[in-house]
Amino acid sequence: MADISSRRSFLAAFGAALISPRLLGKAEAVPALLDHILLGCSDLESGVRFIEERLGVRAAFGGVHPGRGTQNALLSLGARRYLEIIAPDPKQAGTQLSDNLRGLKAPRLVEWAAHPGNLDQFAARLRSAGIAFEGPQGGSRKRPDGRVLQWRTITLKDDGGALPFFIEWGADSPHPSADAPHGAELLEFAISGPNPEQLTSICKSLGLDVSIEQSPKPGLRARVAGRNGRNAILTS
Repeated sequence: MADISSRRSFLAAFGAALISPRLLGKAEAVPALLDHILLGCSDLESGVRFIEERLGVRAAFGGVHPGRGTQNALLSLGARRYLEIIAPDPKQAGTQLSDNLRGLKAPRLVEWAAHPGNLDQFAARLRSAGIAFEGPQGGSRKRPDGRVLQWRTITLKDDGGALPFFIEWGADSPHPSADAPHGAELLEFAISGPNPEQLTSICKSLGLDVSIEQSPKPGLRARVAGRNGRNAILTS
């Protein structure tokens, strides 16, 4: 993940640019807007085993991402939040994303997604603040049962290494947490960086009530409860 300390000018501008940020109290253990967390791995089956060994729950194959070179397996983490295990799809041509995943020596958190509501309104908010972003861009995935899920995303051109991308699911697409295997629950989620005060200001501007921790470089951390008292800490 990128070094947030090398992007202080961007982060300072970001924190100041969004007008009238929503004032937040103490961050919740799990951000209200968290949609899903992504565990990257070089091989999907090894990632599924990694999670099953730690939580006692086996993620189900979700499908492939055409053109992105990846495939995934999913595990519900509670109401409207889930874990996405993402890995290269050997049947697709390589992409920068799949090549990065292929180079991982062990599964680790690589991204997270937040759902801010209407993406067109969110995009207008970013645009008026002069924040560079890409999207909204459409995406889709065919499930094993043949049903096609659709969504749109916005990605900040410079996320500082710890900020999420933003997602809005199609009105006719059930949220993946509804029918992914259950048995796990996300208990805590936090992001980190070398300047937590600055990162906190940015997150407040974005309406993200996420816990912020101090670390030498940007990072993600999740604590997940599984079956039979199992508990796992996932990190980037």
